[in-house]
Amino acid sequence: MTVRIGIDTGGTFTDIVGADEDTGTVVSVKIPSTPHDPSVAFMDGLAKVLGVMGLGSHAVSAVSHGTTVATNALLQEEFPNLGFVTTHGFKHILEIARQSVPEGYGNSYFWVKPERIVPLHLVREVPERVDAGGEVVTAFDAVAARAVARWFREQGVDAVGVCFINAYINPAHEHQMREIMAEEYPECAVSISSDVLREYREYERSVTTLVDAFVKPRVGRYVHGIKERLDPVPFYVMKSNGGVMSAAEIEGAPITTILSGPAAGVLGAIAIAEAAGFDEILTLDGGGTSTDVSVVRGAEPVLTTEGAVGRFPVKVPMVDIVTVGTGGGSIAWRAPDGGLKVGPRSAGADPGPLCYSKGGLEPASTDAHLALGRLPGALLGGEIALDPEASRDGLAVLAASVGLELEACASGVIEIAAWNQANAIRQMTVRRGLDIRDFAMIAFGGSGPLSACKLLDILSLRAAIVPPSPGNLSAFGLLSVDVRNDYVQTFVKRNQALDADDLRAVYDDLGSQAQGALDRAGFAQDRRLLARSADLRYLGQAYEVRVAAPGGAVDAGFVSEVIGRFHDEHERLYGYCYRNDESQVPEWVNARVAGIGSISKPSLPRVERGDGDSGRAVSGTRSVFFDGWHDATIYRRDRLLPGDVVSGPAVVEEYGSTTPIAPDFSARVDSVGNLVITGGKG
Repeated sequence: MTVRIGIDTGGTFTDIVGADEDTGTVVSVKIPSTPHDPSVAFMDGLAKVLGVMGLGSHAVSAVSHGTTVATNALLQEEFPNLGFVTTHGFKHILEIARQSVPEGYGNSYFWVKPERIVPLHLVREVPERVDAGGEVVTAFDAVAARAVARWFREQGVDAVGVCFINAYINPAHEHQMREIMAEEYPECAVSISSDVLREYREYERSVTTLVDAFVKPRVGRYVHGIKERLDPVPFYVMKSNGGVMSAAEIEGAPITTILSGPAAGVLGAIAIAEAAGFDEILTLDGGGTSTDVSVVRGAEPVLTTEGAVGRFPVKVPMVDIVTVGTGGGSIAWRAPDGGLKVGPRSAGADPGPLCYSKGGLEPASTDAHLALGRLPGALLGGEIALDPEASRDGLAVLAASVGLELEACASGVIEIAAWNQANAIRQMTVRRGLDIRDFAMIAFGGSGPLSACKLLDILSLRAAIVPPSPGNLSAFGLLSVDVRNDYVQTFVKRNQALDADDLRAVYDDLGSQAQGALDRAGFAQDRRLLARSADLRYLGQAYEVRVAAPGGAVDAGFVSEVIGRFHDEHERLYGYCYRNDESQVPEWVNARVAGIGSISKPSLPRVERGDGDSGRAVSGTRSVFFDGWHDATIYRRDRLLPGDVVSGPAVVEEYGSTTPIAPDFSARVDSVGNLVITGGKG
């Protein structure tokens, strides 16, 4: 027997899934995260799932991991000992930044640009210059570069990002700078922009490179330590682009793990949606600290390179996700105006909500659900006992401070949390011209199913789908994705002046890089795919539209096909195009190639249909507050079978999550065991 293991580290819990490659059996467990050292929960979780499956470590064929190490390091917004090297005369790149006013400010007169990621006194310049065509204008000054490297060593700056102007087209000077840094200061973590992001726009390229340099030693130590303990078992790490990469490759490109865990959840949700027969879905990944929302159309995640983590633009390919600071651990508090607020502060794993009895001082969303009877007396099958009296006591103090009864206050906490999530969903749909009523929602994560009925009511969605073991869906998603590496090269050419041979050379170079990564990962030729794409715009536009490019020869037919797809996509996005207007010239901006290596994936087993009597799953009743107190039927999820229907008021309980079914709602169990919830105003 051989098993593949998926381990997703969250802010509150670490989720582990083991999939038997012979029988398809899937086992899910959870363990509290260890924020001080995430590798502790990683190794303990691996031992736990193997113990449940009755196996030793010799049975593990591969481990895939979703990590928050890079994201958490960035969100703290503290960057000690980070330095920046750029072309002489450009030391204020980070100061100038962009003129765009962030959403929510409304008036640029009151907007102050955020603090730079590297203070000015830790920026050093090196004489060199390459023009936009890649020709050397000013030779690289090796003597000055050595002086810069020695200065960083003397100052104790242990991470340095290098971004020379136009290095995306000719990286020779950056390579020389890296070599000198290695000679003069080998202990320093160095990232060069031509390795991290070979695109133009120097501000975004600089910040992305600096982020990579900052997280490199942190992610590197973490991943390397786990890799050594797992050796010789293959170890993969989830990337933000919806693929995984070998741990050895990740150590050289740590920035690709930004949004690692949330991306895995989206891929797991796609597998669930396909089995349930839905292709237009919203994903709602509710954790302990935050909720991640994404849109999936046609069974493919939406990718973007316009993402950000906190206040920093990170232009690496990532699944398009909106995150809101609402989760099971989100703290409820009284605002200065006397109103009730929820989040974004979180109780996290330690001390956790009041009901954990670990020293928490403020009520959280979990406390509101427990006080209203929507949660059982213990989590994880009895492993974590909950104290409802502690929840009620804390909520009573908060309720008095805002002038509400306890039930009204707890209901308000749940309502506000749901509206926070609903607003994130609307940001991904309504604001992009999508009709939210066309979508079903996959609700997962430990706290996601708690909001399912409320969000159906608020948004009038088609349905809410709660998969089996929803708390572990991100870990399951880690086992259902392929290895993927993305490569990009800026290639600015007006279509009228485009030489197909030049474009072919760019795609050939990108393809060679992708093939090299797949060679190192050991993929056979029949398990490889190179996916091309291109970014184009009309001449004069500031931003580009990405379209898929065909396979085969890069010739006049290839160019014509891409241009046609660009017109189509521009019209779909903005309602117009210039297909028949020769005065509007399409311009090529970036060429992209993704190297994809196919791995074996666990399938969702079909469950034998039941007799339609959901009574076999009833474990009792208890008082639950929805719009008032109700005698709600309690169901065990593991005893529900396809064809069963659960009508509210009810609560469906399972190992890693709980799903309240409100009055006027019902949940149908489909052929793979999903709860498909409908009802309410919709």
